[in-house]
Amino acid sequence: MPPVIHSLLETDLYKFTMWQAMLHRHPRTQAQYRFVCRNPKGLNLGALLPDVERELDALCGLRFTKPELAYLRSLRFISPDFVDFLRIFQFQREFIRAWAEGEELHVVAEGPQVHVMGFEIYVLAIVSELHYRRFDAEPALAEGRRRLQDKIARLQALEAGPRRRHPFEMFDFGIRRRFSGAWQREVVDRLRQALPQYFKGTSNVFLAAELGLVPIGTMAHEYLQMYQAVGGVRLRDHQKAALEDWVQEYRGDLGTALTDVVGMRAFLADFDLYFAKLFDGLRHDSGDPIWWGELALAHYEKLRIDAHTKRLVFSDALNVDKALALYHHFADRTQCGFGIGTNLTNDLGLAPLNIVMKLVHCNGQPVAKLSDSPGKTLVDDTTFLAYLRQVFDAPAP
Repeated sequence: MPPVIHSLLETDLYKFTMWQAMLHRHPRTQAQYRFVCRNPKGLNLGALLPDVERELDALCGLRFTKPELAYLRSLRFISPDFVDFLRIFQFQREFIRAWAEGEELHVVAEGPQVHVMGFEIYVLAIVSELHYRRFDAEPALAEGRRRLQDKIARLQALEAGPRRRHPFEMFDFGIRRRFSGAWQREVVDRLRQALPQYFKGTSNVFLAAELGLVPIGTMAHEYLQMYQAVGGVRLRDHQKAALEDWVQEYRGDLGTALTDVVGMRAFLADFDLYFAKLFDGLRHDSGDPIWWGELALAHYEKLRIDAHTKRLVFSDALNVDKALALYHHFADRTQCGFGIGTNLTNDLGLAPLNIVMKLVHCNGQPVAKLSDSPGKTLVDDTTFLAYLRQVFDAPAP
């Protein structure tokens, strides 16, 4: 059986964009990332340990190839010196360890952040694909193709509906919990061919390069969380420091800001007129999406910014029906984008894994996310979590 990961491009674009910013601004930062399965009961992921170890060995043997580096260099926001760094980059096996405790699988990556942050997406894709190799693929794929065709038909029906001010645009965000790499490629290629008017890209950089699609992504939670532990930055100011560094790094590119590291209300308190003008829009990843979108639009109105010039990107546990409902709610008032992950790449009649690999410590200090969805909060230190809530006036749910 070939390795699950066969190219270092097979990760989300935002891993590269955050990686570049971190390399330029905080290259000495030390970090710890921890794998967590949120629904472990009855899955026995611990039995996958020998295969996970083998896959990690293979991953740490990969290097970026010349064509892959040339592709990254072709992206105008990727700097030449970052490509030079990637030319010599190789994952170090000593920075990641996996073990099992009964039926539970544990994976921890720890070391210099610019050397360990990249493990996340690969580890999630590895665990997910190894898990689903234990099932009979043929009936699952048949059901997956039937469901995919149904999604395509529902989206094609948009053509017969009323015209909205802004078009429907969707993206594939499905690497981390996919059924398999081959299935993700089939899904993305099918959407590319069947829905060119709606399907605008993928976060999977390898597939974007191979299929001629736009790679999609800007920042994730780890980027803003890191600033909770950066020297010289007050905890209360960490979001503003992170956003300012992003603006200086990308000078107008990659202008979608993630809002839920300490909750939407606390984010908007920091997202003043300066940032609201500089960033193209906002990304939703937790909490009620209608509530979130209405808060965002009210904020733009308060700042006297025309919301039609901005974009709201929704990416929290979306499926096609949810995306269409949100589109119909907001599309006459602002631009919309919809990043659909698991429901595109792992909707085959089998229960999807709920797995994450999150930054939990930085420079020896805990970091945390105060999600607008309580179940998404992940932190090792409850005292720090309580302090973070106090600083940002975010009461416990």
